[in-house]
Amino acid sequence: MRFDQHTVVLLVRPADVPELPLDAVDRLQDAHLAHQAGLVEQGLVLAAGPFLGADDERLRGFVVLSIAPDEARALYANDPAVRAGRLAVQVMSWMVPEGNVRFEGVPLPRSMLEAATGD
Repeated sequence: MRFDQHTVVLLVRPADVPELPLDAVDRLQDAHLAHQAGLVEQGLVLAAGPFLGADDERLRGFVVLSIAPDEARALYANDPAVRAGRLAVQVMSWMVPEGNVRFEGVPLPRSMLEAATGD
């Protein structure tokens, strides 16, 4: 059997998240979303989104990329939320039987406002 290999990034809330004013958290979240959307536009991110109702509340999001794990680590080291210490990343390879998973080129929201309005 043949396998497709993708890189997965788990976005995780660190134990020592710095306290920030709410407006700074909102700006940081928008910067994080813009970073993600930019990676999608470059064809590097195949799918991404937040977790809801996770048993482990530290797990915040999941990203599937079309690049090697080391490249993903470098890209996410530049994510504004990671740089600010609000998120940490866990990077790994994910193997699925060839053709088992397909990704469509769907854009991601660049801000919380865009995500809320659906535009």
